[in-house]
Order: sequence, then structure tokens, then C-alpha cells
Amino acid sequence: MNKLRSGIEYSPLLGTETLNYRFVISFTKLAWFTAGLPFFGFIFCVLWSIIFDFEHATFTHCEVYNILPSVSAAIGHYRPQNDIWKIVIAAQAFIRSIVLMMYYYYYNEIISKSAKGLTNITLLSYTIENISLVTLSFWTSNDNYAFHKFSFISFLIMSLIHMSASCYLVKNCRNSFRDANETKSYAIKIRALTWNIVSIFLSCYFFWRHNQYCEPFVYSMFALCEYMVVISNMGFHVTAAWDFAGRSLMISTRGLRII
Repeated sequence: MNKLRSGIEYSPLLGTETLNYRFVISFTKLAWFTAGLPFFGFIFCVLWSIIFDFEHATFTHCEVYNILPSVSAAIGHYRPQNDIWKIVIAAQAFIRSIVLMMYYYYYNEIISKSAKGLTNITLLSYTIENISLVTLSFWTSNDNYAFHKFSFISFLIMSLIHMSASCYLVKNCRNSFRDANETKSYAIKIRALTWNIVSIFLSCYFFWRHNQYCEPFVYSMFALCEYMVVISNMGFHVTAAWDFAGRSLMISTRGLRII
């Protein structure tokens, strides 16, 4: 086992034998990279849709003027946007599977055994959220509307469960004190969760209002709130950079190890 912090040890992710290390990467950098992939991919998709597919991307059944495409239109209806989005989501999904393993060891060490059930819910919701993000990205509303809708709803629900449960765990179920990095991580988690919830309610309101009254720019407000939902989710997940500050991931031909 490798000691990562004072008083706490973490098991290696894969294998216990001596490894032939190839390189070491700071987990802080890895966390920012993982969040940065979908963030910049998302920004690219939105801007490219506005510049090159504006009329189609902002068109709705109401036929009123809008200036922003919805998330589904930006990432799933056109190329190269859809191709770029699939690439970044596939890449970040693989890295997040490693993050999931790190949180498994992390929660087992810092969270009280009495909260084992909630810990499992947190990890399971994280897993389903990640899977749902992949499926809604690879099966767009144009390909299979019902499955895309199911995946999107699953993503929203699981992300809310994961964020809420994670915040509750690290505040109320710890068996050790938070250090400065964990305190900062928790503060950002709370802001991201609040932002996410407010954005979801606002997006529902503007979507209803657009369909009810067909007013100009209302669908654009819905789209903007969708963007806030997506970005706040990314902001929540980037807090892994503080949760695992000072830790690194060793990668070799024989496996992975956290140090």
C-alpha cells in the first residue's frame, strides 16, 4: 500500500507487485485535463454551430428568432461537432473510470463505516452518470430520440444524486478532519450543486414558456440555462483536483498505481 496523506493509505489500483514504471502524472493536472476535454469540446460545438449552422441549429417549431442552439443541437445534429463531442466524451469517460476507483479508496478511508450505504449510492450514481453521458452522446436525438431522452434524464437525475450525496458524505460522515484542499473542494462542490439545481429549474421554465407562448429569444434562454447545467456539472467534477491534491498516478505496462 502507498501512503498518500498523513495517517491514510491507499491500495494500488491494479496489482501489488513491483511495477516497471513508465511515467508519473500529477492527479491535479489529470483532473483539470479530464474536465477540460468536455468543456473545450462543448465550447467548440456551440461556437461552430452558431457560425456555420446558425439557421438550422437555432430553428424551432415556433419559427421565432433565436441566437443560441440547444445542447442537443450543438453536440448531436451536425458534423464535425458530433464527431468532436464523441471523441472527448469517450476519452473523459475512460479517465473518469480511474477517478471512480480513486474515490472508492478515498471514501473507504475518510468516510465512516456507518455511511457505507450512502457511499455505495454515491459511487453507483457516479458510474451511471458517466455511462448516461456516453450513451446520450453516441445516440443522439436524431438517431434514437427515445433512448437519447432516457439517457439525458438519467444523466440529470444521477448527477444530482451523486453531487448531493457526495456533498453530504464529505461534510457529515467523515472520520477525519478536512484539510485545506478538501475544504476548498467542498466549497466549490456546494456552489456547483446550487448552480446546477437553479439552472435545471430555469431551463424547465424557459422550455415550458417557449412551447406555451412561442416568444423570440426564450428558447435561447433555455439553451443558455442548459449550458449552465453542463458547465456546473463539469465544475463539480473538477474538484477531484483538490480532493487528490499532491497525489499522482503512475502508469506502466503492467498496471496503474496511486502514490
